[in-house]
Amino acid sequence: MHNSVKNWVIIVDFASIIGLVVCITMMLIGILTGDDGIAGIRFFWDFKSVLITFGGAFFSTMASCSMKDFVAGLKSFLLIFKVPSQNIPEMITKIIELSNVARKEGLLSLEEVASELDDDFLKKGILLIVDGTDPELVRAILETELVSTEVRHKTKINFWENLGAMGPAWGMIGTLIGLVLMLQNMTDASAIGPAMSVALITTFYGSVLANWICAPTAGKLKANSESEILMKEIMIEGLLSIQAGENPRVIEEKLKSFLAPADRTSASVEEGGE
Repeated sequence: MHNSVKNWVIIVDFASIIGLVVCITMMLIGILTGDDGIAGIRFFWDFKSVLITFGGAFFSTMASCSMKDFVAGLKSFLLIFKVPSQNIPEMITKIIELSNVARKEGLLSLEEVASELDDDFLKKGILLIVDGTDPELVRAILETELVSTEVRHKTKINFWENLGAMGPAWGMIGTLIGLVLMLQNMTDASAIGPAMSVALITTFYGSVLANWICAPTAGKLKANSESEILMKEIMIEGLLSIQAGENPRVIEEKLKSFLAPADRTSASVEEGGE
């Protein structure tokens, strides 16, 4: 039980959870500390405005992509709560270990090591090298897979960016509808204020959808994607360097050039710990 709880803590990205919760909490504090207190929450709820803003935003986004991509885009929201498994310094250390094995025992010895690896991309690259594939072909195959991965990531990122753009747009449409209906009945001056308030609610909903949900989700997915792409680029360079028979120390310095100075130090520490 203790281990399962520990693993759960490791894989959950609390930055996303805390950020989203604190955002909605601050909005609620702003609403509830008004003159009407908790009763003021009723001013921020309008069912027709929900239909226009959220219905319009989600279904116009659906119209702009395939149903498969739409469903995949919605599911990708859960990915922002998961800590990416990429550990670049650790991966560099692993590649240096592989280069030492290849240098001492030959490239064919890497086939046995590959069976113990969890990363399919790295395993695929090693098996290509073991099979004696031409270095340029190895690079072409791995870079093609890298591009395919990046395209899949961009599809999900674009989903949230498009939805974030649709939210305020449909919020404005809802506001215009409300204003038109309000202007049709200007005889009762006491009803103008409440009607205007309802008209503006859709703009509020659109802004909340875009800035509370869509922008953070797109940003987190983009950051995770960049991290994964960088790690795969490091793998490609490392594998090709191993295939070329370069010195492990040279390979280490080459791969560390991908990292920020502070991360280069952490990679050295990990290697020293081995």
